Amino acid sequence: STSGPAYSGVSQTVPRNLPVRTFAAVKALKKDKKQGAEKEVKKEKRVIDDKNRHKPFGKTAWAPVDDVYVMRFYPRTLYDAADAIDMLKKFQALDFTPLNQPVYIDLKLDMKLEKKKKVDPFVSTVHLPHPFKTEMNRVLVFTEDANQARVAQENGAVFAGGVELIQPILDDEISADFYVAVPGILPKLLPLKNKLRKKFPKSNRGSVGINVPKMLELFKSGHEYLVESDCYVRTQILDMPGEHIFANLQTVLADVCSHRPASMGPFIERAIIASHTSEAILFKSEDVVPKPPEKEE
Repeated sequence: STSGPAYSGVSQTVPRNLPVRTFAAVKALKKDKKQGAEKEVKKEKRVIDDKNRHKPFGKTAWAPVDDVYVMRFYPRTLYDAADAIDMLKKFQALDFTPLNQPVYIDLKLDMKLEKKKKVDPFVSTVHLPHPFKTEMNRVLVFTEDANQARVAQENGAVFAGGVELIQPILDDEISADFYVAVPGILPKLLPLKNKLRKKFPKSNRGSVGINVPKMLELFKSGHEYLVESDCYVRTQILDMPGEHIFANLQTVLADVCSHRPASMGPFIERAIIASHTSEAILFKSEDVVPKPPEKEE
C-alpha cells in the first residue's frame, strides 16, 4: 500500500514460543499376579448356627409369649406334614371357603454340586396315587411300526403314526398334551424340536421307549411338574381329604428327590404347603421323603 511502510524479505508472522515438556511421563505400574489373585478370592458366605443360642440371630426370641405378635420378630414355625395338612383344613372351615379347593406346594431345591456345578432344571411326570384331574391327557405316539400304532390306538392314544404327522403338527392341525416316541424314529423328528420345545420326546423324561402301553398309562393320567427359576417347584397336588393329600405329597417329594445325585446331601431346602385362601405353612420335608436303606458294613 502507498500509505504504510513496505517490508521486503521479512516474514510477517512471528513464531510462537510453545512450552517445552521437560519431564518424563509416569509409567503405569503393573499389578503383580499375586496381588490380583488375592483380590479375586471371594469371601465365603457366613453361616450362622442358631442351635446353641438363647435366641435366633436378628430375632426377638424363639417363640412369642402372647397370642398377638409381630411375625417378623420371630422365626416361622416348622410343622410336621400331617399337622400342616390338618391346619389347612381347619383354615378352610374357619374362613368359610370350599373344602375341595386346590392345595399347592412350593419347594426350594439345593441344585449345587461339587466344583461349582449345578443340577440341570428338569421336567418330570409322576403317576399320583389319587389323581385329581377329571379329563385324561391327550397323548400322541410316534412310531413307524403298524402293530405298535394299532396297540397305541387301543390303549388310548389320540394319534399314532410316523413322519406323516410332522407337517400337520407344524401347521397346527393336530396337537396333544404329551408326545411319546419309539427310539428308532427319534432322528426323523428333529424338524419338530423348535415347535414342541419342552414337549419334544426325551429319554430322561420317560417319553422315549419301547413299551408303548406303559408310556401311555403314565402320560394319560400323569401329573407334570417342572423346576422354575433354577431351583423352585410350584405345583398342585390335590383338592381332596387329608390322607389323600399326604399320599400325593409323598409321591411328588420322592420323585423330586430322585433327580438328586445319590452322593449329595438333602435336596429340598424349604417346603411350603398352601391353598388358594389360606396362609403358607412351612413343613418338614425330611419326614415325608422315604429314607434310603442304610448300608450294612
